[in-house]
Amino acid sequence: MYFWQYQAGYSLQEQDIDILLDAQSYRSTLLELIANATHRIYITALYLQDDEAGREILDALHQASLKNPELDIKVLVDYHRAQRGLIGEAHSEGNASLYLQRLQLHKSNVEVYGVPVKAKELFGVLHLKGFVIDDTLLYSGASLNNVYLQYEERYRLDRYFLIRQPELCDAFVEFTEQTLIASDAVPRLDKRPIPKYVDIKGAHKQLVKALKRASYKVSNEKSEGALTVRPFIGLGRRNNKLNRLIKQLFDITEKELVLYTPYFNFPTPLLRALRRLLRQGKQVTIVVGDKTANDFYIPPEEKFSKVGALPYLYETILAKFLKNQQRFVDKGNLNVYLWKHGKNSFHLKGICSDNRYHLLSGHNLNPRAWGLDVENGIFIDDKNGQLIEPIAKEKQTILANCTRLTNYTELQQVSDYPAAVQKILGKAKRVKVDFIIKRFI
Repeated sequence: MYFWQYQAGYSLQEQDIDILLDAQSYRSTLLELIANATHRIYITALYLQDDEAGREILDALHQASLKNPELDIKVLVDYHRAQRGLIGEAHSEGNASLYLQRLQLHKSNVEVYGVPVKAKELFGVLHLKGFVIDDTLLYSGASLNNVYLQYEERYRLDRYFLIRQPELCDAFVEFTEQTLIASDAVPRLDKRPIPKYVDIKGAHKQLVKALKRASYKVSNEKSEGALTVRPFIGLGRRNNKLNRLIKQLFDITEKELVLYTPYFNFPTPLLRALRRLLRQGKQVTIVVGDKTANDFYIPPEEKFSKVGALPYLYETILAKFLKNQQRFVDKGNLNVYLWKHGKNSFHLKGICSDNRYHLLSGHNLNPRAWGLDVENGIFIDDKNGQLIEPIAKEKQTILANCTRLTNYTELQQVSDYPAAVQKILGKAKRVKVDFIIKRFI
């Protein structure tokens, strides 16, 4: 028996789950849910951006509050990320200035909080996902800005699940209130002054301890239903229940494991598990974004910065993996699909094992998610295959913009990379810090 089977999940019916297929649906559904909310809205995301889409969502929250002052509305974002500008731009107060300005403008009951996970953003961020609106959970790896919400033409594709389960929503809200908002390390970002990190350092240590041992409330009664859902949370490499679940989903696969990840850089335990599955003759399908569909990619016509080398680094890791596993590609056991659609980007995450076990998560299946960021996930056990058809439809929609790789030589070679990228990657390898970089991306 696997560890998750010792505790009950929340029961679901097939009609309790809807899978959205595009970013426009994500945006319109979120706005509709906000407008029709009756008693609570809890939004947790890496960031809510100061751009057209971010302002649209924030204004919608304030309007909902003014319409119904009893509505409980709380927004939680990463403390550090909210107080800086975009990478490569001039120093600013970041998105926090928007939160203050909108509260002063609307004078509503919306509250925006900043959660510090580590002392610096580089070493870990708030990567918890899930929007609770009344008794519906809108779960996606997407944050809130123009491209995630496809405010204009460009979009960043993610996965989007609507789950109507009151007890599951209660568990999310209870954790948010009791572990995050109750902490003295989690200040309001829409009021001034915002305490500096040094002022909350002591409270932050206690928050990190709490996050490392945290878990969501589970059902009081063991569910024997054919379709159940259970939330997981994890922080750090040790005693991380979410990581443990991910590893076991790899290990229990009997037929096929399907993986979605935007950044091809598996942690060592997962890479070993993948190789073992292939040696055992199991089917492994990996869907990853082309380097040009990476959110760090910088087109040649734009000014280059060092962070723009990351998509190329991911591609070199993928090429090495394909080269080493070529025999399984040839046999058809390993299928790696590269997603590319115009100038749009790819941000999908998730796991499907044997068309029964499904993990929805913001977890990127990379070393950063494995050990630095605080992550959560929704684990669905579909015993009778009730979700096979909608899950297959989602997969078909994703693969419509994919190309199957048959050989590592189909990827661009390092010698063909832009000179600035070659220089950065070459220097990192020469001074032997590339292995350190890979642990932070």
